[in-house]
Amino acid sequence: MSSSTELDNSTYYVPEQGWYPVFLAFGLMLLVTGLAGFLNDIKNGSAGGWTQSIIGFLVVSFVLYSWFSKVVEENAAGMNNATLKKSYVWGMGWFIFSEVMFFAAFFGALFYVRALVVPWLGGEGDKGIIGDYLWPAFESTWPVVANPNAELFINPGESMASPGVTNWGAYLPFYNTVILLTSSVTIHFAHDAIKAENRKKLIGWLAVTVVLGIIFLILQVEEYIHAYAVLGLTLDSGIYGSTFFLLTGFHGFHVTMGTFIIFVQLIRAIKGHFTANDCFGFESASWYWHFVDVVWVGLFIFVYVL
Repeated sequence: MSSSTELDNSTYYVPEQGWYPVFLAFGLMLLVTGLAGFLNDIKNGSAGGWTQSIIGFLVVSFVLYSWFSKVVEENAAGMNNATLKKSYVWGMGWFIFSEVMFFAAFFGALFYVRALVVPWLGGEGDKGIIGDYLWPAFESTWPVVANPNAELFINPGESMASPGVTNWGAYLPFYNTVILLTSSVTIHFAHDAIKAENRKKLIGWLAVTVVLGIIFLILQVEEYIHAYAVLGLTLDSGIYGSTFFLLTGFHGFHVTMGTFIIFVQLIRAIKGHFTANDCFGFESASWYWHFVDVVWVGLFIFVYVL
């Protein structure tokens, strides 16, 4: 019996062959190429790329739903042994690592522009530009306020986190920081509820976390409206606008995905899934959410405060 158990815990459960990877790749191809076409044709008012991207999104959503439903069914049937569960942990770990490197690239771009390029344009260092290559009003300060076309960059000097701005929109990043940090605590409480086998608290804390994620997204939309309408900060506002919206926009996308993932865990909890010894689906969602929170803290410090 012991040798049989050891064998069971050291070998993988090999599922039947399926078409999930093929259809997922096809859906991603439609989604990405559709978005690219939409961005290229947006000025012409064409909706072809937008339609294709929606189709791709629907295909990806259906495949992921079917695939993960199958994995949940296999786990409920006891087909996932200790070795396979360990591979899930490693897989999620490498996925989060890839996300860390993804954001590291954008933070690196922000550092490169802010700490190196702007001083070079101001004539500092060995690579400093000297001469009449720039417009007379250029100042080597961050954010880059001077612009050849002032209409593209109305008032970027008044940061949305600046206390000098009385509009409530100036404090939206701070509110969102409090909300995300609070949601990190609530999902931790949900994890404690699983360990204590208290399903009522698990459902309650997961629901609170989902609500906080939705509030964060609503406030970020309001922040973008404030940036466009009040500050004149847009994607066309030079390198400052590009780095700002790339960093905050991609993070907002990750918050959207994280909120949806936690909502799925909420549905599973209502259905009676998860036990103290079998809750990796929840734990992986919790790891991802904590990662999103940490990224926002770094983003808040380096984009809004410094």
